Amino acid sequence: MKKISLYLKMFAIVLAILMLKSCKPKNAGSAVNSDAASKAYVAPGKYDAFYNFVSGGFSGQMSVYGLPSGRLLRVIPVFSVDPEKGYGYSEETKPMLNTSHGIVPWDDLHHTELSQTNGEIDGRWVFANANNTPRVARVDLSSFRTAEIIELPNSAGNHSSPFITENTEYVVAGTRFSVPPDDVNGDVPINTYKQNFKGYLSFISVGKDDGKMDIAFQIQCPGVNFDLSHAGKGKSHGWFFFSCYNTEQANTLLEVNASQRDKDFIMAVNWKKAEEYLKAGKGKKVAVKYAHNTYSEKSHTAVSEIKTEVTVLDSKELKDICYFIPCPKSPHGCDVDPTGEYIVGSGKLAALIPVFSFDKIQKAIADKAFEGDYDGVPVIKYDAALHGEVKKPGLGPLHTEFDGKGNAYTTFFVSSEVVKWNIQDLKVLDRVPTYYSVGHLCVPGGDSKKPNAKYVIAYNKITKDRYLPTGPELAQSAQLYDISGDKMQLILDFPTIGEPHYAQAVAADVIKNRSLKFYKIDENQNPYVSKGEGTTKVVREGNKVHVYMTCIRSHFSPDNIEGIKAGDEVYFHVTNLEQDWDVPHGFAIKGANNAELLIMPGETQTLKWMAEKPGIFPFYCTDFCSALHQEMQGYLRVSPAGSSLPISFSTGKNIPKPDSTNTK
Repeated sequence: MKKISLYLKMFAIVLAILMLKSCKPKNAGSAVNSDAASKAYVAPGKYDAFYNFVSGGFSGQMSVYGLPSGRLLRVIPVFSVDPEKGYGYSEETKPMLNTSHGIVPWDDLHHTELSQTNGEIDGRWVFANANNTPRVARVDLSSFRTAEIIELPNSAGNHSSPFITENTEYVVAGTRFSVPPDDVNGDVPINTYKQNFKGYLSFISVGKDDGKMDIAFQIQCPGVNFDLSHAGKGKSHGWFFFSCYNTEQANTLLEVNASQRDKDFIMAVNWKKAEEYLKAGKGKKVAVKYAHNTYSEKSHTAVSEIKTEVTVLDSKELKDICYFIPCPKSPHGCDVDPTGEYIVGSGKLAALIPVFSFDKIQKAIADKAFEGDYDGVPVIKYDAALHGEVKKPGLGPLHTEFDGKGNAYTTFFVSSEVVKWNIQDLKVLDRVPTYYSVGHLCVPGGDSKKPNAKYVIAYNKITKDRYLPTGPELAQSAQLYDISGDKMQLILDFPTIGEPHYAQAVAADVIKNRSLKFYKIDENQNPYVSKGEGTTKVVREGNKVHVYMTCIRSHFSPDNIEGIKAGDEVYFHVTNLEQDWDVPHGFAIKGANNAELLIMPGETQTLKWMAEKPGIFPFYCTDFCSALHQEMQGYLRVSPAGSSLPISFSTGKNIPKPDSTNTK
């Protein structure tokens, strides 16, 4: 009877959701008037005031938009191959996608996080997570390229990441799926979840100057699902907060079995105390296997290293590094206000928003105001940690950002709205509809100590009637609201690369003046670089042929190549000799089964091509570079495997002379 009753409750919830989603707001067709729309207008030739870094979800990419225009500025390939830029196809970038499972050319990028100094966005790097095969990436914002990717052992479903501490000391990641640790036999019955599955938190150190990442330590935790997280700041610096669900430790039909308890948890982690234990030798060295991939802007080449050890601290043994705080119900978002005093938990199935006080959490710990423990981790009493509750704010609360004026903005998935409320008195101040089923939201700097209270952007899961139909797969969407006044005002819809999850935005001036224009050819350290046409060559090494090639407006050198044989592996090492801003070149050859190269000024990139059969194979520039772009082409001749024709190459000459055996 209990199970039937539970199913009926779940059915009622689903029915309510469907009814709400079918209700179209009355002002959906005319939500933005001309006066409001003018606030989002950026004249041709003018720059946007903000960069917006948006996760691409299942595309595995990150997209960059200008705000307030909503113009797409760039798509950054991170965890997915990208034929536009040759990322994951060129020999230099292939190692970026290496893992302990081999090359994984795709992932599910859910969250972006801009680096900070003293709790303020500094514009150096943006981090991204891979939700499927657990990885964290660092994108260099001088080049807008992925500079580093580190795989996370003992993890599965790296959703609760990549969130940072206020000086970017750490990028932190929590596992979504608890699994058996990597150093034990994982061939266990799935229904032994409670006995054999564990959750891990990974603390990744970040080099202060170069940004280089390393797994400093992991914390082994009870087998729950870690959903989202944010670091403390100001007074709560040194702490990290995670939302947790599936405290029932279910392993099947989680929509029912992981929604039984009235409260799950926010986990508070004292990472400063964890550092002390680490220095005291309390960590255990554990055998694992994970990839660490780095890309050099000097050699334009990635290197992948497989590492085999990580240090683990056990939360069950070290009882003063982790604490659970009850949080209703099935919490998703976990957000910390600019002062660091208030921690907001958003229970997807709760009819309120709990707000916890850092000071009260500290007092509860000092007073041992616990209601017991959960798998060895102390559980703080709910009321002992609670600042208060926002009553009846909406249906399906998910995520919260802050404006630095004492106000919070929370998304509500079920009731499709953004709600503004005051952190101190917990009163709702304003609400606006979204179109439709909003997930994450973003205030520029909204999770930092210094938000910019100009805009809030809603990232919606469903668009329905907002754009022209495009078959069964509809456009993904974002909506921009002006929050400079007391009331929120919708001023723009714009489509995004799907599927948008979390995003962050920052004033353009923090980044744009640091933007790299081109690579200095004299500093190019690629082992296959050709720094002038006089250094180009074609070299045979057995069945491998290396073509050292240059490109400049508007020709390749060499542009005639002969002596290649069927069965050869041909490596085109193409160096762009341009030293002028915005003159990239492309390279593609007929029959290539990978992609093009897109080569920035001063850069070297390599395309591997298999000579499968005799014939003439044209190659050409794929990126329009000048009025004579169409003339930027060349020919490669492939002879039979047993041919004795020697390697020859030229630019501007007919070499070798035509031979009678191959001329008709």
